[in-house]
Amino acid sequence: MYKIMTIKDDVSVHPSLLSLGIEEAVKQSLSNKIEGKIEPDIGVILSIINVIDIEEGKILPEDPNVHCTTTFEALVFQPETHEIVYGVVTDNTDIGAFIRIGSIDGFVHISQIMNDKVVFDQKNSILLGKKTKKKLQEGDIVRARIISVSLGKDKTKIGLTMRQPMLGSLKWIESEKKKAKKKG
Repeated sequence: MYKIMTIKDDVSVHPSLLSLGIEEAVKQSLSNKIEGKIEPDIGVILSIINVIDIEEGKILPEDPNVHCTTTFEALVFQPETHEIVYGVVTDNTDIGAFIRIGSIDGFVHISQIMNDKVVFDQKNSILLGKKTKKKLQEGDIVRARIISVSLGKDKTKIGLTMRQPMLGSLKWIESEKKKAKKKG
């Protein structure tokens, strides 16, 4: 889920940025320090929106930077269990598919792709349903449900499933909708 969060953190501002004004200098320093980073208790910090408060700065011996504690608002992607997400297939393997959701990758195990036996066509990098002949290939846009989340600075794992109604490749979902209209 995308959220705007208020965060308090220490920031180190390089002297070359001080000509921009303290607020802009702090905002740029924060952007360089934490945008795109995964914070286990927060999520993925996507963008610094607004600097709310800057405490008095400190200069440390043998360090040209100004160090200050600041409160700011940030746009954050915080994946939550049971959340429905859209993503793009970035890689297929013999054990499943990697899906780019927002700024991070999730993984769908081969047993969670569809209600069919799935085989991996290594030559074409395609996951194929034996009975349904549904294909999942790199570049496909999918809808999936998050079933597990483990955010860490060194290791992040997002587990996904597509074995529920109205989940999977958007091509499959559209095909199922057309079949339902013809029957109804």
